[in-house]
Amino acid sequence: MMTEQQLSCVEVEPAQPAVASVIWLHGLGADGHDFEPVVPALNLPDTLPVRFVFPNAPVQPVTVNGGWEMPAWYDILEMKLERKIDVDGLLRSVSQINVLIEREISRGVPSEKIVLAGFSQGGAVAYHTALCCPKPLAGLLTLSTYVATAELIKQHRSDANRSIPVAIHHGSEDDVVPMTLGVQACELLQQQGYQPEWHRWPVDHGLCLPEVEAIGSWLTTILTMETN
Repeated sequence: MMTEQQLSCVEVEPAQPAVASVIWLHGLGADGHDFEPVVPALNLPDTLPVRFVFPNAPVQPVTVNGGWEMPAWYDILEMKLERKIDVDGLLRSVSQINVLIEREISRGVPSEKIVLAGFSQGGAVAYHTALCCPKPLAGLLTLSTYVATAELIKQHRSDANRSIPVAIHHGSEDDVVPMTLGVQACELLQQQGYQPEWHRWPVDHGLCLPEVEAIGSWLTTILTMETN
């Protein structure tokens, strides 16, 4: 079996040795630096040293953007609401994120203290990775995104993460990933027995400060919970 090459990453280390990690996936055409400035605004307590890992998606042609090469977790073939995508490409990205999860574990962070986060296209990868991960994770944070592989997730979802805390955030004015797709993702998870939190914000395809503060509070809560 071919070993997945480890993605290059932007990392933000805490002042003290990390006891938890957040692996945060950027959107189409961005890179690992995209959400780096968000870290201080989360206002995590000093007593909770968290390592932030922002992987860089591989550069590849993207069909809906005229075949231009750009950082992308998978190819997007159509921009209809159904979001026809390159499933094989998405699953390849899932495998690469799983490598990063294992790396955090090897660095001393238990899987129960690892959060997966993803914005837009990165969120679709985060959904699949977290819900199908064989090891229990601390939480799943999805931002301005959608579920791209619903049927595969139903087939392969992991018992280890049936109760994973999930927070879904979406902008009501989003004209890139319409909020209806975020609502649909929330409903899909509810139908499968998950209990996602739904957060709507008066922004377009991006984040606002109150949203970032809410994310910080959520991360603090789930990363300070006692694990078995």
